[in-house]
Amino acid sequence: MKALVYGGPGEKSWQEVPDPVIEQPTDAIVRVDTTTICGTDLHILKGDVPAVQPGRILGHEGVGTITEAGPSVTGLKAGDRVIISCIKSCGHCANCRTGLYSHCLGDEGASGIGWVFGHLINGTQAEYVRVPYAENSLHRLPEGVGDEQAVMLSDILPTGFEIGVLYGRVKPGDTVAVVGAGPVGLAAIATAGLCGAATVVALDLDANRLERAREFGATDTVVSSAADWKEQVLALTDGAGVDVAIEAVGIPQTFDMALNLVRPGGNVANVGVHGKPVQLHLEDLWIRNINISMGLVNANTTPMLLRLVAQGKIPAEKFATHRFSFDQMMDAYDTFARAAETNALKVVITR
Repeated sequence: MKALVYGGPGEKSWQEVPDPVIEQPTDAIVRVDTTTICGTDLHILKGDVPAVQPGRILGHEGVGTITEAGPSVTGLKAGDRVIISCIKSCGHCANCRTGLYSHCLGDEGASGIGWVFGHLINGTQAEYVRVPYAENSLHRLPEGVGDEQAVMLSDILPTGFEIGVLYGRVKPGDTVAVVGAGPVGLAAIATAGLCGAATVVALDLDANRLERAREFGATDTVVSSAADWKEQVLALTDGAGVDVAIEAVGIPQTFDMALNLVRPGGNVANVGVHGKPVQLHLEDLWIRNINISMGLVNANTTPMLLRLVAQGKIPAEKFATHRFSFDQMMDAYDTFARAAETNALKVVITR
């Protein structure tokens, strides 16, 4: 089969590799029909994730069709269309029983690490992929949900909702600021209404992304390079600050922006993946009674979000801006890596 193989920092290739095979009775082999690229894949290519070794097939998002199931897989069968979750779940360890799938203690990849695809085991940017713990790591697709909608449920929609909206404790009537209107920030915007947010303010440097943010449910937008960006947001709250600030970029400046926007007693939910240290000025923050949260997605809300997508309540298909075939994988990476020029949100790659 063909797959996108990591060759070390700055190196990748679309090449022939051996087909995956069943290794454990709980495995399934899935023919990947649709996949996409995540910002994390770009971090890997920069060498920011040293656990990813040369020779690893990248990718942790995908939709496909089961071609073979291990003898212990009884709830799924060959021919089933499925979403491949970005997080493994053995389903029976202490963490999985509480919904903390991001720290599944199953041995696959490494115990305690839920993100294994394209990280510790071969991933989904390939024609076929082996899925461990198939019954808990795959979600059967209902009729009427297309691949372009479903692939957004592998990672970005549950990430934005769980780590942004739920960890941020959004409640009815809240004013929410989302710093960064990339795919995950837009996912937080699209799902903030599920918890009753009344006002959702999107902040970004890119005017095009701010336009898209309104399509996903933002009530207000602010260009974050404006000299008065903070004043613009505070004006929407009578100067008090927002109830919830969601950081969805992953750099020190945007984390500081979130801290500057939240009201006393509010919540800052860090969703962005930070590659550099961030200074936390506790000498100033302690007196403001704010809560700061962060985390890796558990994907335990995926079944619920899938139902909402199936009912047309979440516009998952709007994330797809560019489309490629598998043999255009390298072009897809180039387009996604130059998102500021190409206006790419999610590139959809299909057979």
